[in-house]
Amino acid sequence: MSGVADGGAYDVTETGAEDAPGERSGAPAGALGVAELELKPALEAVLMVVDEPATEEHLARVLERPRRAVALALRELSDDYARQGRGFDLRLVAGGWRFYSRAAYADAVESFVLDGQQARLTQAALETLAVVAYRQPVSRSRVSAVRGVNCDGVMRTLLQRGLVEEAGTEPETGAILYRTTNYFLERMGLRGLDELPELAPFLPEADAVEGDSPEGIPSFDVDDSGDSQTDH
Repeated sequence: MSGVADGGAYDVTETGAEDAPGERSGAPAGALGVAELELKPALEAVLMVVDEPATEEHLARVLERPRRAVALALRELSDDYARQGRGFDLRLVAGGWRFYSRAAYADAVESFVLDGQQARLTQAALETLAVVAYRQPVSRSRVSAVRGVNCDGVMRTLLQRGLVEEAGTEPETGAILYRTTNYFLERMGLRGLDELPELAPFLPEADAVEGDSPEGIPSFDVDDSGDSQTDH
């Protein structure tokens, strides 16, 4: 318990339900060592092994610290890396924190990762992804109408890569709707869709170019790396 010592000094350990997650959860004695670790190095160690952005709540629970302390430490680490000009930075993306290589060194990273391999999305896939991002939730027929070509192949590619996902059906037609995923936000380095560049006004209205065309725009045998044979 916190209290006043004979010399008038207070125990600096914060009290309250939020500030003692280890004790609150009844963790075994051995687990209490996590709470005694230096916070910033502990955060660095955990973030080195995450495969998706980690939320402040999750990190606070794992490290048995108050969320306020974790949030402050994360921002201080991010500022430290930027000030030092490190080759990586710590960013808040898609609701969580994760290490990213710094943009200034993108060429070096790309050279290492690709090493002669083609890993980028095709132009057709990028265009389709942009339409989904700005029109979501949107059906394949609407995406095809905006682009003027059948998009079945690239939609499969985007689904396989985890950049888009199904988002229910359109009430009027029963067509499957699609939206971007958290992985899309992560790869784009965005906190949310509200950070997308203001490009939507330059896209034509889908209704204007689609007319009364149904969802079932003819499909073709396609290579998942691109659009149908009609897309040039």
